[in-house]
Amino acid sequence: MIEIKNLSKIIDGNVILDSINMELDYGKIYGLVGRNGCGKTMLMRHILGFVYSTKGSIIIDGKVLGKDIDMPANVGAIIENPGFIPEYPGFKNLKILAAIKGKIKDQEIREAMELTGLNPDEKKHVGKYSLGMKQRLGLAQALMENPDILLLDEPMNGLDNEGVKEIREVILKRKETGNLIVIASHNEEDIKVLCDEIFYFDKGRIIE
Repeated sequence: MIEIKNLSKIIDGNVILDSINMELDYGKIYGLVGRNGCGKTMLMRHILGFVYSTKGSIIIDGKVLGKDIDMPANVGAIIENPGFIPEYPGFKNLKILAAIKGKIKDQEIREAMELTGLNPDEKKHVGKYSLGMKQRLGLAQALMENPDILLLDEPMNGLDNEGVKEIREVILKRKETGNLIVIASHNEEDIKVLCDEIFYFDKGRIIE
């Protein structure tokens, strides 16, 4: 479980997150809904351990983030636009990222790419990928190490209707295997189809 208790973030006197309280459990998909700048992405950055709160806490599986652990032990994420080396093919990009932790081999990378509709043998450089292909590669990166927690910021960005359907199915299957999944999306249908619980954000606060 992820427990978020009275989490606030203030930057240069501006309240970015204001007393956020959430309980997120495995085997469920949670939706974050709100306008740009309302705090959705900043909350995900906090859960990942990229930034720390001004006050409040995040507890992941009983461990306090920033005290007991620096970041979640097993998490995959797409936050904003995925960044890759444009001169390399997709597979090589993922292989470089996988080498950081050294948890998986080429086969797991191939399987993640195929799962998201990409050909791991494709030689095209990522710089020539369409927006949708880059998004698929970002999702493959998030999935390839078989994380327990998935944080997906606008995961359908740039996908056509068929691509959206495929990725929704991938996400729902991850839920069935017990993943805890958090999705931020502007697409009401994505939220309606995928999410078990929805949090509406406005100006850094959760509203009814």
